[in-house]
Amino acid sequence: MSEKEKEEKVGEELPVSEKLKVIKSVTLYKTKKWWSAAALIDSFGRKQVALYVWLNKNGKWKRNQKFVVHSKKEWNDVQRTVEKLISEIE
Repeated sequence: MSEKEKEEKVGEELPVSEKLKVIKSVTLYKTKKWWSAAALIDSFGRKQVALYVWLNKNGKWKRNQKFVVHSKKEWNDVQRTVEKLISEIE
């Protein structure tokens, strides 16, 4: 998905639990079968960033994976670790 297409998908309504409030979101990838997005969410009064992957089953989006980052420190740890691994595939 190009940067322009991603900009157009900012704020697209995500199929998340009604208990969560989506503050901001960006679709990363979307086909007829798969959809991935990053979202800033309010979960019971706490802000978190969540990465989602949904699978379209019989016309309904069902969550397949979810990864939540609860703090900047946690993100820094994840980012540092992933960057070490990414450097091995470039």
